[in-house]
Amino acid sequence: MKSKLADKLLLAIAPSFAAVLIRALHALLKTEFLGEEHLNKFWDQGETVIFSTWHDQLLMMINIYRGPGARILISQSNDGELIARTMKKFGQDTVRGSSSRGGRAAFREMVNLGAMPYDLGITPDGPRGPRHKVKPGVVQLARVTGRPIVPLAFVCSQGHRFKSWDRFLLPYPWGRAVYHVGKPLFAQQNESQEDFQARVQQAMDDNTHKAGEYLKQYDLSAV
Repeated sequence: MKSKLADKLLLAIAPSFAAVLIRALHALLKTEFLGEEHLNKFWDQGETVIFSTWHDQLLMMINIYRGPGARILISQSNDGELIARTMKKFGQDTVRGSSSRGGRAAFREMVNLGAMPYDLGITPDGPRGPRHKVKPGVVQLARVTGRPIVPLAFVCSQGHRFKSWDRFLLPYPWGRAVYHVGKPLFAQQNESQEDFQARVQQAMDDNTHKAGEYLKQYDLSAV
């Protein structure tokens, strides 16, 4: 009984605190946003994309979103509920499900949303890993909807890595941070799902690497 009450209190309080924390950290970081032209090209034409972000980099992503509206795939776990309620604080909705729970229904909902004017967001290595390994869901969604996958990375020079499967990143204030948008990837005609997935994996890896390399001009490295 006490546990259920504690869970309810956590869900009632934590999302508001998380939203304040995210906004405060963003204001206190020395932030650069690179590759934004890849997104503006689509948004200026009234088109939408599929964002692909590693799970450990998710915390700071929602605060920099400037698109027409997003629907983000989040697991049905308790942690997922906290994330979903936090996303609401930034005006964005979520689709609940993952490969381990509610995945088929969530995928159908994402496909249906692909016909609507929303960007879609996925952490392709979530909700349980392996870390930084693209699972099939994001490439299947791109193939069905015809939308491009846009890699999005976040790195920072100071922060804490939690001892979770994804080594979740919490930036420290006053560090330097880089958001890096990669070039969009479309599924090619007659390309196998495996080949497309390999291209997305390489693009995600390259995009995170480029973000980290950018910090080196300041004699800094990514945590």
